[in-house]
Amino acid sequence: MTRRVLVINSGSSSLKYQVVDADDGTALAVGLVERIGATGGRLSHTTAGQRHVVEVDVPDHAAAMAAMAQAFAGYGPELADAGLVAVGHRVVQGGEAFARSVRIDAEVLDTVIGLSDLAPLHNPANAAGIRVAMAQFPDLPHVAVFDTAFHLTVPPVAHTYALDRKIAAAHRIRRYGFHGTSHAYVSRAAAAFLGREPDQTNVIVLHLGNGASACAVRGGISVDTSMGLTPLEGLVMGTRTGDIDPAVVFHLARTAGMDIDAIDDVFNKRSGVLGLSGRQDMRDLVDAAECGDDAARLALEVYCYRLRKYLGAYAAVLGRVDAVVFTAGVGENSAPVRAGALAGLESLGIELDPEANQVRSSEPRDIATPGSRVRVLVIPTNEELEIARQALEVVDSRG
Repeated sequence: MTRRVLVINSGSSSLKYQVVDADDGTALAVGLVERIGATGGRLSHTTAGQRHVVEVDVPDHAAAMAAMAQAFAGYGPELADAGLVAVGHRVVQGGEAFARSVRIDAEVLDTVIGLSDLAPLHNPANAAGIRVAMAQFPDLPHVAVFDTAFHLTVPPVAHTYALDRKIAAAHRIRRYGFHGTSHAYVSRAAAAFLGREPDQTNVIVLHLGNGASACAVRGGISVDTSMGLTPLEGLVMGTRTGDIDPAVVFHLARTAGMDIDAIDDVFNKRSGVLGLSGRQDMRDLVDAAECGDDAARLALEVYCYRLRKYLGAYAAVLGRVDAVVFTAGVGENSAPVRAGALAGLESLGIELDPEANQVRSSEPRDIATPGSRVRVLVIPTNEELEIARQALEVVDSRG
């Protein structure tokens, strides 16, 4: 029997969706509704190799869900005949309440909303999408799959900040980590590529997109990750600072007269490689650096230097590293970033094959030299498939 899952990723101003065959990994349809709550709404819907783009009026998430339903009705596949067995929802923050994916009921939804102080831009939008989807598909089980759940195995020594413990406890301050569905999927795919069981495999996964995070995975279990209480901590990103002295906040408040919201905006939206170079897209950054732009060159060096620091740290955490794995848009496609991240790490047993690194492919591949003790893999991520599979696991566990 065909088992397909409608995967929904509801953001504050967008709604992404896919119909995924959880058994063979194929996507029957992929879509995006943009500019929810603003003028100029647009829907793109791709199925059977054809992409359809239309303007839509989407004042809220209910209207966006209705537009999605109309796209399926007009362009296919018919949802009633698609073999749907569940709806899987991406939820960014599960706090300490959710160590795994769960079937959504009123109590779960209330808990997701209650965690909004930890993810104010994401959880309310995730909850809004869940509400309208449950109303539109009342006969299907709905499952929440949390970005943070994979990282709840990170031990206290790694997730605890050296902050006054009463304040930390009162405000739920700890390292949560994000990109968990990607790290879970890619770490298992890397073990399979190596012909090993996940519980016998140690990998460092570098999820490098506009947002970026590193994860140390020991025996299939996350034991450390670079993002923290929020997705701001860790690696240099497209627009985010990554690691920065927290006293910079006090300094800007005192010397520049900036309030908390203004500093938040700078750290999250105007920093990273964009703040350093004026360019957010890694392809543009690399091109500019190669053409002699000093700001772009420094931004690329800072980006790769931070990656090397985390690779060294996580090699120490794991003790034995079987593979370094690159994934997501930058990780899968930028040979210069991969080369820069691994430069000088031969003493850790990491030897990159320059020719293999230049090969472009959508398939998983090994780009290390034959003699490298640590393999270097490029594994395309598939967060939607991971959400679909986790949703099915929850449904199957309930009989």
